[in-house]
Parts: sequence; structure tokens; C-alpha cells
Amino acid sequence: MKIILTHEVSGLGAAGEVVDVKDGYARNYLIPRKFAIRWTKGGEKDVEQIRRARKIHEIQTIEQANQVKAQLEGVKVRLAVRSGDAGRLFGSVTPADIASAIKAAGGPEVDKRRIELGTPIKTLGAHETSVRLHPEVAAKVNIEVVAA
Repeated sequence: MKIILTHEVSGLGAAGEVVDVKDGYARNYLIPRKFAIRWTKGGEKDVEQIRRARKIHEIQTIEQANQVKAQLEGVKVRLAVRSGDAGRLFGSVTPADIASAIKAAGGPEVDKRRIELGTPIKTLGAHETSVRLHPEVAAKVNIEVVAA
């Protein structure tokens, strides 16, 4: 099935690209989560609009990405969450939580879809996450999860 990506999807492509994927992947995952729309001849007009919007919001050069990376890696991020006696969290830390904690700590505003968690954060302590700033630049952010 041909689809038009409306958001960047890891391993698939960037917003505004037309890609071929399996029907089930498109119908059950990408389209319901608004990561993509079905491709149509009329949808080609939408592609240019999506690409223009992407150029405005994304980091244009590697130099800009490296500047944001330096800012991110210099920020001390503390995230206070509810936890049980043994240090296990009630739920887990989401990329949206991390993005708001980075902003609150004085760092740059980061899109939650660019934050990559290797495994879900479900315990107190220090954790490391990756933020994709540019296709060639990723920043490592250290997060300290503390009990609220």
C-alpha cells in the first residue's frame, strides 16, 4: 500500500515521503496513529505542504544540530514521579514526560517523537535516552528519576 508519511517514522522515512508498506502495517498502525495518510493523486498536493511545514520545524544543518546537542547534553534533567517502596514506578516514564522535564530544566524544546527509549523506564535512578536531532546527529540525555 502506498502511503504519505505525516510524521517521521524510525526506519521508514521522514514526513512528506511517499513509501510502500504492507497493508496491515498501514491500516493497523500508521494511519490510526496519524503517522501517515493514504496516497491518492490529490494527496500529492499535501506532500508539498507537509514538506514545507517540516522544513520550518526541523533543524536544517548539522551545525545547528550540534549546537542543540551541546545544550541537551549540558542539561541536568530530574524527573519526579510516584513510586512504590521498592523503587518501582506506578506506570512508566513516557517520551512526553521527558520532553517536558527537559524544557523545565532550561533545555531546548524537544519534540517527543524524537526521543528514543531503548527500554521503558520503570525504576528510580539514572537512565540514558537518545534524542534524534538530525539524521546524522543524536544527543544522549541523562535523566535522573526520583520519587515525588
